[in-house]
Amino acid sequence: MYQLITLLVALLAANVANAYKVGVGSADMTGPAAQVNFMGYAVPNQIGRGIHMRLHARAYVVVDDDDSRIAFVSIDGGMGSDLLNLKVLDKLSEALGDDSIYSYDNLAISGTHTHSGPAGFLQYVLYQFTSLGYVEETMDAFVEGISTAILEAHNNVQDGVEIAYATGNKLLDSNINRSPSSYLLNPEEERAQYADEGDTDKNMLMLKFTGSDGEDLAMLNWFAVHGTCMNNTNKLISGDNKGLASYLFEREINGVDVLPGKGKFVAAFASTNLGDVSPNTQGPVCHSGPNEGQPCDFTSSTCKDDKGKDKNEACYSLGPGTNGNMVESTKIIATNQFNHALDLYKNQATNKVEGKVAYRHTFLDMRNRDVLLEDGSIGKTCPASLGYSFAAGTTDGPGMFDFTQGTNSSSPFWNVVSGFISKPTEEEIACQSPKPILLNTGDVEKPYEWDPATVPISVFQIGQFFILNVPGELTTMAGRRMRAHIKKVIEDNGVVDPVVTIAGLTNTYTHYITTFEEYQAQRYEAASTLYGPHTLGAYMQEMERIVLDLLNGDESVTDSQPEDLTEAQISFVPPVVVDFVGIGNKFGDVKDDAEKSYGFDEVVSVSFHAANPRNNQRLEDTFLSVEKKNDDGSWGVKYVDGDWCTKFMWEGGVGHAGQSTATVEWDLAEAKEVGAEEGTYKICYFGTRKHVSGKFEEFTGCSSEFAVEA
Repeated sequence: MYQLITLLVALLAANVANAYKVGVGSADMTGPAAQVNFMGYAVPNQIGRGIHMRLHARAYVVVDDDDSRIAFVSIDGGMGSDLLNLKVLDKLSEALGDDSIYSYDNLAISGTHTHSGPAGFLQYVLYQFTSLGYVEETMDAFVEGISTAILEAHNNVQDGVEIAYATGNKLLDSNINRSPSSYLLNPEEERAQYADEGDTDKNMLMLKFTGSDGEDLAMLNWFAVHGTCMNNTNKLISGDNKGLASYLFEREINGVDVLPGKGKFVAAFASTNLGDVSPNTQGPVCHSGPNEGQPCDFTSSTCKDDKGKDKNEACYSLGPGTNGNMVESTKIIATNQFNHALDLYKNQATNKVEGKVAYRHTFLDMRNRDVLLEDGSIGKTCPASLGYSFAAGTTDGPGMFDFTQGTNSSSPFWNVVSGFISKPTEEEIACQSPKPILLNTGDVEKPYEWDPATVPISVFQIGQFFILNVPGELTTMAGRRMRAHIKKVIEDNGVVDPVVTIAGLTNTYTHYITTFEEYQAQRYEAASTLYGPHTLGAYMQEMERIVLDLLNGDESVTDSQPEDLTEAQISFVPPVVVDFVGIGNKFGDVKDDAEKSYGFDEVVSVSFHAANPRNNQRLEDTFLSVEKKNDDGSWGVKYVDGDWCTKFMWEGGVGHAGQSTATVEWDLAEAKEVGAEEGTYKICYFGTRKHVSGKFEEFTGCSSEFAVEA
């Protein structure tokens, strides 16, 4: 009996030693729903006009027995931002009364790279052109949502959480390489190592978190695909394919009656090396001109126009939806990820994560950094610049000017125009070669810096699981090369079977990171590799350095952190002046009412006399509700503006003031898929008006009752 008790105690102690303290949290960070440009495509007229899905921050706090902790946050946003981290840390310090719990060192904020969220949260000029500068409303919402999610995770930390990982089988039909000609420039023997996957990563890597009582706690995964199912004509805020995949997974575990973002279970579909990876799986074809319907030029992604000239505008890819329908495509790519993740979660996430929690972080001045090359020579990084092919855009969203991908020669006209910004020196031209410099952003400091000079990288360790936090978009092979290199470094230092992933677009944004070989082709990704041909080499070298620091217990040497440019920021986004409703009308009055009845193959549409949604972003709230009448005559909310089956659309009056209209749509076919039933319903709209005096007033409007019948 004594031996049995001893064995049970030993087993219990082993289980405790292999468990972690973990807390998770989710919060709304949607931001201004109208009149603000979207971040991603840099199309000036892609200005928000409502919400298809709300944006969320999903936070994971992991702590070991020595109270060493990391906080990883995946956000439904374009990317991380150094100013965003600064403001989030200030808010956390204020809330916790301690600035030592969370710092630059142990906090990572990674964007899913949706291109359908509000812009204006990066502090550098280059990213503010189309958003008319800095947008405080976006920054405030992002800071509030992210810090709320982290605090929720912090306050919900529980003991005895088991973490397991899964890599699973390949996820097919969900991504393609949008620069395959560049990928082919990588060494043949290196490409052969990944012949089973081809020119995109198709494996999904997952962490599963289970409470000590066996409760489903959270899931976090990484899969390489761009957030560009919704194209540059979309005007409704959306988390794109990864945001929808999170919504589907959380609804699956939390239950269909739990409103979006309100459940205990948190599921993040995070970004990784997605730089050259597109969800638009039909591939690039010509959509006009003599070659309409045929594949674009393989190298330049151009099509001939009627005059025989190569143009990029007609060459673009569509998603798997019918006729490339972007909403349908989003659903298909999201559902593919959701189904694959659910299978991993339920059937394959059985590999236990065991060991300490640790981290290392450093700031890197990337302007003139020595990089040790394989042949023993020294290469250098360069001050930031963008090449001509940057302006060509990609097959996910072509540029608006007369540029083509693969351009490695310059134009006298654009040399003059870009020279007004900053004329590159001979040394800079040589350093960036073969990139023809279009925008020499690294030397410009007026009205403030155009691109980051100093950037963060970090590594998180959870047992044998390592997360490499990188501030950019690594291409497929760049990511593979970094993972393989760092994995070998870790193995050579005594860690058995380490698992390595890359969290892309983390803590700030530095555009793209290609391999040296891909850089020579100067397609979009290479032209957007800011710091020259040795950018990847620099990141790999410095990541190796801080990983070794972590494994050896050494502190990491760091350069100075980026300057806080808050006081220098410029914004030309006009404020909301006043809301008018028109004589004889009231805010919230119905303009176009619902019909008396609908079938499950129809869309309910109701419009209201509205006010500007920027008056109140309604974080953790909603602009709409779909309500079902209960047997006792009361009403219950079934769907809100964070649901996939609803759309909130706003149309303003003249300029940034005047009479406006809000239209709410409820797609009954989509609702039926998530459990909608027959019954009596109504649609309500919630708004906030701004008086001439500057005061705000809440109001509500509801449609007539209507029946939903099979």
